[in-house]
Amino acid sequence: MARVPAAVVAASGLIGGYGVARWTKKRQLGGIVLAAAGATAAQQWRQQAGGRAAGALTVAYVAAFAGSHPLSKKVGAWPAVFGAAGAVALASWAVADRRAA
Repeated sequence: MARVPAAVVAASGLIGGYGVARWTKKRQLGGIVLAAAGATAAQQWRQQAGGRAAGALTVAYVAAFAGSHPLSKKVGAWPAVFGAAGAVALASWAVADRRAA
């Protein structure tokens, strides 16, 4: 079975977490999606690029989540989430996913 790249997992966690929180009106459910995808991506990052890279990408994932909040006041919620997800996906690909391919 083909493995889903960590970049896709991480981006999906940010987008899916926000979507679930918005549509269910339950932020906790969105947080569960965000955390589950982040943990899955972190495990893949560790396997593909090592612990130090996994730690840095996990920090980037959390920073993208946190940074999308103030950015949403300037550009809107969905553009901020898509921008954050894109940035994390690009970082994931550059640091871990392209090595695994």
